[in-house]
Amino acid sequence: MMGNVTFKKGIHPPTNKEHTAALSIEKLPLPAQVVLPLGQHIGAPAEPLVKVGDEVATGQMIAEANGMVSVPLHASISGKVVAIEPRPHVCGHPVPAIVIESNGADRLSPDLKALENLEARSAAEIRDLMKAAGLVGMGGAAFPTHVKYCPPEGKQVDYVLLNGAECEPFLTCDHRLMVEKADDVLLGLQAFMKAVGAPQGVIGVEANKPDAIAALQKAAVGLPVTILPLQVKYPQGEEKMLIYAATRRVVPSGALPIEVGVIVNNVATAAAFGRYLRQGLPLIERIITVTGAGVKNPKNLLVRIGTLVEDVINYCGGFTEPPGRIIMGGPMTGPAVYRLDIPVMKGTSGLVVQTRAEVDEPHVLPCIRCGKCVGVCPYNLLPNLLGDYAEHEKLEEAEKYGVFDCRECGACAYICPSRRPLLQLIKNSKQQITAARKKG
Repeated sequence: MMGNVTFKKGIHPPTNKEHTAALSIEKLPLPAQVVLPLGQHIGAPAEPLVKVGDEVATGQMIAEANGMVSVPLHASISGKVVAIEPRPHVCGHPVPAIVIESNGADRLSPDLKALENLEARSAAEIRDLMKAAGLVGMGGAAFPTHVKYCPPEGKQVDYVLLNGAECEPFLTCDHRLMVEKADDVLLGLQAFMKAVGAPQGVIGVEANKPDAIAALQKAAVGLPVTILPLQVKYPQGEEKMLIYAATRRVVPSGALPIEVGVIVNNVATAAAFGRYLRQGLPLIERIITVTGAGVKNPKNLLVRIGTLVEDVINYCGGFTEPPGRIIMGGPMTGPAVYRLDIPVMKGTSGLVVQTRAEVDEPHVLPCIRCGKCVGVCPYNLLPNLLGDYAEHEKLEEAEKYGVFDCRECGACAYICPSRRPLLQLIKNSKQQITAARKKG
């Protein structure tokens, strides 16, 4: 594998990272209250272990995993449980959540203890620890990490691949994490490798982050880990694109990375597990980037899970003007937040605040058959046809032409001169097909 590798096709949107790339991580003061949705991950929501009125400690398990594809939930502050009820959520409708009012003490649970001795732990024990930590994919997908490390019998894992590309515009939280917490990243990666017996670890980092590459290389000395510089291109961090860039292996249509001997995680997920092993702290906080022309003081912040968007924005000095849009995550794939009392969750990587001048009402034109969307689609699909099929509810045709191979990177919508909402159309058609399947 050579340096500065990449995948085929893709786009080059402005990175807009200059406002926060050099800013060290700041710790957000303890919030007065946190709202902890029971479903912060793909799979079954956690089941509450506490009731209203209970006093809880920081790091205490307050909800247990409900099945294999589920993870427990931990108190991110100490204090009193004041509600267990539906609360606003980024998905657009209220979901059940545990609400904790802080006592200001941040008292740690007495059950927390360091677990760093990897040599003495079996692969099964490491997988159990992943689940106990409440670990999920922190790049946005929030898939329970322990499930990835239970491959089907007979499947060999050759590489554990960490995504440090951070190709989404504006976001720099992973960049700062790699610079400032490289040891945690490497410890988490070593644990991931041992969990599946992988002989080789790879961390892919876009070449515009030389300080992160240098920090990881220093931390990886003597380890079977390669720090791989990648070309700066979107969506370089998408799972299948990263696998191709790093290994030249192609994940087949409809298959998972394990089919080509690879498991992929975000660097933040590895760092969170490394910290859990060192300190015993489960996933109760994460780094996010708060940026955009609509916020007064852009920052990279270490934030407790469950902190409300309003509290984060206020700490950054508030809005420069009434915002036009607030995006939870990056602008290419992140959803717009419809209110400020929505909590930061395990999969939240940032808040991008746009001004009203930046948010125009697109004048959508008919497709002009220019083929630009086809030329940039990294999945070798025909987004123009998929958009047409979705718009006219030709769902069988959409499925035939590979709509479920689309990973929703948004490159097609970005490049479209007619401003067609291709990503939204494709998402809608997937939802309609899935709903029809469920009905039988």
